[in-house]
Amino acid sequence: MMSYHEAVLLTESVDLLDIQAEGIYVDATFGGGGHSREILSRLQGGRLIAFDKDPDARHNVPPDERFTLISEDFKFIESELEKAGVEKVDGILADLGISSHQIDTPQRGFSFRFDAPLDMRMNPGQGPTAAELLNEWDEQELARVFAQYGEVPNSRKLARTIVQARAGQRLSGSAQLESVIQDCIPKNRRSKYLAQVYQALRIVVNAELEALEQLLLASLRLLRPGGRMVVIAYHSLEDRMVKRFFRAGNLSGKVEKDFYGHDLTPWRLITRRAIQASQEEIARNPRARSARLRAAERR
Repeated sequence: MMSYHEAVLLTESVDLLDIQAEGIYVDATFGGGGHSREILSRLQGGRLIAFDKDPDARHNVPPDERFTLISEDFKFIESELEKAGVEKVDGILADLGISSHQIDTPQRGFSFRFDAPLDMRMNPGQGPTAAELLNEWDEQELARVFAQYGEVPNSRKLARTIVQARAGQRLSGSAQLESVIQDCIPKNRRSKYLAQVYQALRIVVNAELEALEQLLLASLRLLRPGGRMVVIAYHSLEDRMVKRFFRAGNLSGKVEKDFYGHDLTPWRLITRRAIQASQEEIARNPRARSARLRAAERR
């Protein structure tokens, strides 16, 4: 196995799956395989099916006949499980966001720590890059993306600056982008500001929120009664969506009621509040700081 990623909230998340020895489970975000290996260690028989559209994840596959890696986006979970002959599962785990491997590999373009091409695709062979979108979106669309997905405070100024700059040069690399938007970056907040910009671009390049919506909706159809969904989110947009879905059983977050006023929800909440990483884990793995873990059980 290659050095790839340290699984966040490993014990806590797999504990919440309440593993059944002969059960069928899904790791929707295989990555470095840390969560998958922990699940396998608790299965006596059973089966584990994992998803990851990043080709590099294939290097981390454990030598275990109970394990199957599907090299696709987890938004296709329902159709891919059908192909694999699986109708129902006992648990689904999703550790959202990007892996340490993706962040620390310069040519992937996920980090502003390196001067690298603005790629940001989870699967480098699919879809437009962040650079292509930066050069093609109009000013209004750029402003909307930065505000909605990155919560960038001066999104309109940022969008206007990018559009003006690209009139004379095509944007392609991280150092070039930072130089172009230098006047937009608040003093003493460079890292936070660039993180917000990169988050917005990454979310749109990979259609991350749309994929999460599809995964959540599919979980209702795939989980057996008593089966569990466990999700680790890293920013408020994801966490808010998961929280609402677990509370109401729909993406709007509006709880439907029966004739007598009783809540009609397909979930039993396992975590009333999001679980966060311990100080010890954060000291060992600073990227765990923003993690929020939630779990619910299918009624």
